[in-house]
Amino acid sequence: MAALKLKKFSMEEETNMQEHRTDYYNSRTMVLRRGQEFKITLQFNRPIQKNEQVEFYVATGPNPTEDYYTLAVFQLSKSRSNTYWTATTDSLASSIVNVTISSPADAPIGLYKTSLQIYSKNRKSHSKLHDFILLFNPWATDDVVFMEDENERQEYVLNDSGIIYYGDKDSIQEMGWSFGQFEDGILETCLQILNRSLNYKEDKTLDSSRRGDPAYVGRVLSAMINSIDDNGVVEGNWDSRYSGGVDPLYWNGSVEILTMWRKRGYKPVKYGQCWVFGGVFCTVLRSLGIPTRVITNFVSAHDKDSNLSIDSIYTSSGRSMGKDSLWNYHVWNESWFTRSELGESYGGWQVLDATPQEISGDTYCCGPASVHAIKEGDVDLSHDGPFIFSEVNADRNTWIYYDKDVKEKVYTNIEFVGKNMSTKAVGSDERIDITENYKYPEGSPEERAIYLKAREKLIKMGIINKDGHNKRGIAKKRRKKRNGEIDFDEAETVDEKLDIGGKFELTSSTAFGDDISVTLTLTNTGTKSQNVNVKLSSSSIEYTGKPIAELLSDQTSLTLAPKKEKKIPVNLYASQYEEEIINHNLIEVVALCILKSGKKMLIRKVLFIERPPLKIQMFANAIVNHPVEVEVTYTNPLSTKLSDGGLSIGGSGLVKKKMKRKVPELGPRETRTVVIEITPSRTGTKKLVVDFTSKHFSAIKGFHTINVTDVDVEADDEFDE
Repeated sequence: MAALKLKKFSMEEETNMQEHRTDYYNSRTMVLRRGQEFKITLQFNRPIQKNEQVEFYVATGPNPTEDYYTLAVFQLSKSRSNTYWTATTDSLASSIVNVTISSPADAPIGLYKTSLQIYSKNRKSHSKLHDFILLFNPWATDDVVFMEDENERQEYVLNDSGIIYYGDKDSIQEMGWSFGQFEDGILETCLQILNRSLNYKEDKTLDSSRRGDPAYVGRVLSAMINSIDDNGVVEGNWDSRYSGGVDPLYWNGSVEILTMWRKRGYKPVKYGQCWVFGGVFCTVLRSLGIPTRVITNFVSAHDKDSNLSIDSIYTSSGRSMGKDSLWNYHVWNESWFTRSELGESYGGWQVLDATPQEISGDTYCCGPASVHAIKEGDVDLSHDGPFIFSEVNADRNTWIYYDKDVKEKVYTNIEFVGKNMSTKAVGSDERIDITENYKYPEGSPEERAIYLKAREKLIKMGIINKDGHNKRGIAKKRRKKRNGEIDFDEAETVDEKLDIGGKFELTSSTAFGDDISVTLTLTNTGTKSQNVNVKLSSSSIEYTGKPIAELLSDQTSLTLAPKKEKKIPVNLYASQYEEEIINHNLIEVVALCILKSGKKMLIRKVLFIERPPLKIQMFANAIVNHPVEVEVTYTNPLSTKLSDGGLSIGGSGLVKKKMKRKVPELGPRETRTVVIEITPSRTGTKKLVVDFTSKHFSAIKGFHTINVTDVDVEADDEFDE
């Protein structure tokens, strides 16, 4: 009898990828999910005899070894294991053998090479099989990323488009974003991101073996999505000058960025800000099988000192000095997995942030940190708990800065930070508020108790002293004194309740090009008249709170009778702000109120200036592989002619490559409609994203949700009748 030999084999790619819910991937390599069996067919020259063995090898990473779980060697048998790789068959009676291979639910993810070895008649033969890519598996109950609800799995793993929120807490805006995790080459690019990390370069074998842990993978990727330290994917830029790159507001999806990074030899793509980092990071995590969503935190603190408080600094005229400590909004990600090393209650959503803000463990990365741990003030758990806790729940100290020797803390607000935390709802385009996931209601005894608990933990960790000062900042303070710099921890103040109260109220439209009116209302709740000097100022600002240009500066004095109020109108004319809010459409209005006694009160309001909406309409059903027309209506928001306008059109599963179209010259405030043609390539709910761009204003963004079917729904309904 001739020695046993493998004649042919089939990896059954189409069937396996359908069963593993990976048939969406546009990949030339079979894509599978761990902890789930897959089938292959082997055809030998004859049936396998009892004294013959067929042995499988699966290996990932360089220098694979069984000790590091990057190599598995297992025989064809009739028994299956949930903790190790197995290959089973129901029958050896034929030369054609149907084999079921099972991977453990904690196997490292990545590209696997597969082969088999045949032992027959004292001879050994080796045959290579096809490679496959193994991903995390939210459908496998033993996988740490298991997510029980199918609707959530569809949203957080398989949805290739979404919505990112931005603007201001009182004027929340939304932009469509194409994640595109299934597009051509994207999965392979995501694996390359891991292979170019500092962790991989330091120890390739160890890094490959740790890729079974989503917490480890998430942390490595949070460093690699930004370019600092490691030549990662996106270079951040917050200085309003984008020469040599792209204005972050011009991006509307991840595919172009990831493809550009790969095709340009893995050089950072210019430029990104927080929503770009969040969108790209979501793409990579979903691509690898980790359930992920994009989160926006409004009024987000940037606590550089890890003391759970931030400083807002204003000049004596009321103008912000812009320490970048309080962002109007900040975008990060949440991923879903258990944290056995922390405890059962700390599983679920975990914060991961790729925006490079502060160094963590010698690199610019952030997370994963348990959302539950943040809510309960357990800032001593890994990773970056104090920083994330501050982002959503820091106390805000407001300072008046006179000069390097004179500064004064005028107010502490314990309820200002962390508002309207937003993410897209499951299965719809609704916005849901998840603030309660991160903290107890502001003003409640539970919230303040948790805050004090967090401070106590930082004291025990040796990060701050009992006065709340960062211990590591002592040397920095001495250096500041020598250099004549500001030190805002030294001044002392008593936050006294004033008899004067105040607020700004919007009394006009905030449409771009309209004159804007706000009213400052001051109220005397006391029993004595109060003389008040009011210094008014207004500036255009970045979304980080950094001032760009002063728009208004004025002051007035008034006397407030007991139990009375007075209103002060504040007007901003279009001519004052039109050319000064190119980037983020945000204006800050501030009133510094100084009483005769010397006590001070600072009142602040941020206005979001609304550009004319971009409208997208369809008048026919979208059918896969059939062209369909889309009508886009856009408006020149300027009071002058516009000659450099353009449209940027994208959408995963709708547009193969981003389309760019220059538009004809537009007159002042002129509206025009254009018809474009798209050809959907995949069925399902998709988002067409369109930006209207010009160097004279930030991108005007629009999106339209399109349900793509494989038949004409109306025609099918008529046929059924």
